[in-house]
Amino acid sequence: MTTVQIRGLVKRFGTVTALRGAHLSAQAGEVHGVLGENGAGKTTLLSILAGLLAPDEGEILLEGSRVVIPSPRHARALGVGMVHQHFALVPRLTVLENLMLGWPGPLFNLPETEVSDRARRLEDETGLRVPLDAPVESLGVGERQRVEILKVLLQEPSILILDEPTAVLSPVEVNGFLNLVRSLAARGTAVLMVAHKLDEVLAVAHRVTVLRRGETVLEASRSEVDAPALARAMVGSETAGTLVHLREARGGAAAPALLTGDPVARLESVTALDTRGVTRLTEVSLEVYPGEIVGVAGVEGNGQRQLARILAGELQPDSGTAFVPSDAAFIPQDRRSEGLVEDFDLTENLALRLHRWARYRRGALVDWPALRARSREALATFSIRAEGPETMAGTLSGGNQQRVVLARELEGDPAFLVAENPTRGLDVAGESFVHRTLQALKAREPVPAGVVLISTDLDEILALADRFFVMVRGRLEPVAVGDGLRERLGERMLGAG
Repeated sequence: MTTVQIRGLVKRFGTVTALRGAHLSAQAGEVHGVLGENGAGKTTLLSILAGLLAPDEGEILLEGSRVVIPSPRHARALGVGMVHQHFALVPRLTVLENLMLGWPGPLFNLPETEVSDRARRLEDETGLRVPLDAPVESLGVGERQRVEILKVLLQEPSILILDEPTAVLSPVEVNGFLNLVRSLAARGTAVLMVAHKLDEVLAVAHRVTVLRRGETVLEASRSEVDAPALARAMVGSETAGTLVHLREARGGAAAPALLTGDPVARLESVTALDTRGVTRLTEVSLEVYPGEIVGVAGVEGNGQRQLARILAGELQPDSGTAFVPSDAAFIPQDRRSEGLVEDFDLTENLALRLHRWARYRRGALVDWPALRARSREALATFSIRAEGPETMAGTLSGGNQQRVVLARELEGDPAFLVAENPTRGLDVAGESFVHRTLQALKAREPVPAGVVLISTDLDEILALADRFFVMVRGRLEPVAVGDGLRERLGERMLGAG
């Protein structure tokens, strides 16, 4: 019997219709891939199943019986658990305390030892290790995602919703996580997995559903589809494999960059500590030149955060020197909490950087009409799907939010850009747009920019970078271009080789 059936769901947010009669069905014991561009309605659809949103029309059936799911608590009681793309954690509490918040029973009598023991067993089974006694606010993005996953798995759901679960996991962790997903399905769990990386879906899913602009446009078994077919269904064009095609055009590996002129940014023997006094960067030196993309790969938690913030001018090193331009542009890895103010509209978010230029000022005051006019231009130039400059940033899809960040950071033709996991959580079209933007910046005439690309995605690094480095335990190690580059990068990422 089908475990869950979703029929004819319609959901409106004011004048925007997010779902237009969407449908989906999933069976016990299967992994069901849910695909679509950013803004296609995937998260809205599954948030309704998880009790976070109420549909305007349509119905949900569990084991053949129609149900109403008014809240996440009701969803959990029905066996539905959801791992959210965006974190739902209390930053000042420890990991263990956050795990206990999702535990059934009175908050004044939580079984700390039982939760801790079960969490440790799950860590052993999944490989998703996190320090239980550490405050969540001290963790990186990847570590926080592991906490989210463990929190839901502790509830032993019969229907598990995974909203972009691998978006913040390192390549090393992804394979282990996909094995975990397979094992959960083998135990009888119905797993609904939202993902943008088609190879992950094709590797693990039994069936797939594709949404486009709020409608279900494809339902198929895994054996009936391939990556190009899924890409066509998602975006109406064969954009899957963009990175593969780019690598092929470069002969499978980058040619050494021709470094000319003065560097646009330079680090000399930089050391940095985190908020707990732990050394995160050790004696890091780097020069970035105009017209190149420097790729920095690494498993998350090896110092990339501190490196990105020092290069962007947001953090001063504890020792050593950092020479970075005052107008350095920065695409942070978490666009929601660091890249944007979600309660500001698009014009206000652009003003966070643009207000410093004379053309957007009237004496000491901000020229808001000029900024609104620039916002309208940005909507068209960067293909941002929004009703207008007054649209609140928090209402946009992840891909459109990232385009807003790009529009703001690239204003004024900066000489230097730091991009930290810039395509995390983006769909095929959004990923391609970001990559084209970085390449155009590097090739800009008459003065090209220097770019540092910090990413946990090896494909992204290999496709775009001219020079290659790996962050390992706070040290920046160069990797020479040549045969076996992928393997050598992977070995260095794991601290081998």
